[in-house]
Formats: sequence, structure tokens, C-alpha cells
Amino acid sequence: DPKGEAFVARKAQAVLEGKAGIVAGSLRRKATMCHLDAKSRQKADECARYLQNKAPYLDYPKALASGWPIATGVIEGACAHLVKDRFDVTGARWSVKGAEAILKLRAVRANGDWPE
Repeated sequence: DPKGEAFVARKAQAVLEGKAGIVAGSLRRKATMCHLDAKSRQKADECARYLQNKAPYLDYPKALASGWPIATGVIEGACAHLVKDRFDVTGARWSVKGAEAILKLRAVRANGDWPE
């Protein structure tokens, strides 16, 4: 539904502008104004609760101004490259100390810091 897509795009933009708490409230208000029953508004309430609970961590204006990545794809890609590719091997067993050492070495190599 194009109207739904536009609504979601506006709310996502507001979250990126640092307005997660306002978006949470607006989602709840919209569900109430549409007279949704508890089952129909469940996902809206879950989303609003998530935004409220995570608001301290959703300071996207600060993250963007600092040049930090905000896309989960970047983080998931790094995890897959550093962790999954090495540790997700059938039958492998790792101690915490050994796994940490390997992860540090892989990070140094991936960052191109090996010569240093």
C-alpha cells in the first residue's frame, strides 16, 4: 500500500532525526485513533515499546555527525566476516581465551593493521 509505505518512510525519517520517543507516541495514538483492537494493534505497540526502550541508543543525529555506521548490515557483515566465517565450523570447540585471541588477530588483519 503506497500510503502505508509513505507513513513508514515518514516515521523512519523521524527516528533518524532523533525523534524515536515522538514516533513511539504517534504510533500508539494512530492505533487508538483507528480504533484497533488489541490483536490488530499488537505490532504497532511492539514497535512503540521498542522505540521507547531503545531511545537512549537511537541517537542517530549524534552517530551520523560522528561518522558512525548506523546500518545493521554493516555490523552483521563484520560479524559474519570476523566471527561466523571462522567459528561456525561443525565440531569446532573454542575456549573463551582462544576465541578472543583469534578474533583479535582476524580484526587486525581485516583492518590492514598487520604490519604495525
